[in-house]
Amino acid sequence: MTERLSLRRATDDDAAAFWRYRRLPDVAEWLPLLTDDWEEFRTYITKADRLARTLVVERDGTVIGDLMLRLEDAWAQHEVADRAQQAQAELGWALDPAHHGHGYATEAVRALLRVCFADLGLRRVEAQCFADNAPSWRLMERVGMRRESHTVADSLHRSGAWLDGLGYAMLAQEWRTANG
Repeated sequence: MTERLSLRRATDDDAAAFWRYRRLPDVAEWLPLLTDDWEEFRTYITKADRLARTLVVERDGTVIGDLMLRLEDAWAQHEVADRAQQAQAELGWALDPAHHGHGYATEAVRALLRVCFADLGLRRVEAQCFADNAPSWRLMERVGMRRESHTVADSLHRSGAWLDGLGYAMLAQEWRTANG
């Protein structure tokens, strides 16, 4: 929960709201699935593992976006692997363009970082995007994530072009320092 937004776990019933903005050209450009087939989209978005890692962003009861929180094991040597289980997460997001320009994405991702570090006790979060997706990497920088990688022509876009990728991360201690 934030001053203006509420976050909650996604359910099957959210598929229609996601469909409304995730298939818009400005959003779909950067997401894994682009389809005009409602049934294909509904099947994809309501898979149990996908719903388990999706949070809904609402403003005044209206779905304005969604967040991904995928818990992961960190790489570790065998003898300490148990301490690396579920120690980090990958984050992702999509916001309805009708709600751009009001700071909602920044507010939602900051709330998600608080969940990761304060509530879940994670030690690290990561996010990735196509380098051409400037709104996404600018958001990562606004919330205090640091750029860790710029990969060259490593990601195949549906346009057929191989695009550069960017990787950002934040450690728990960095979040604590920034948030007192």
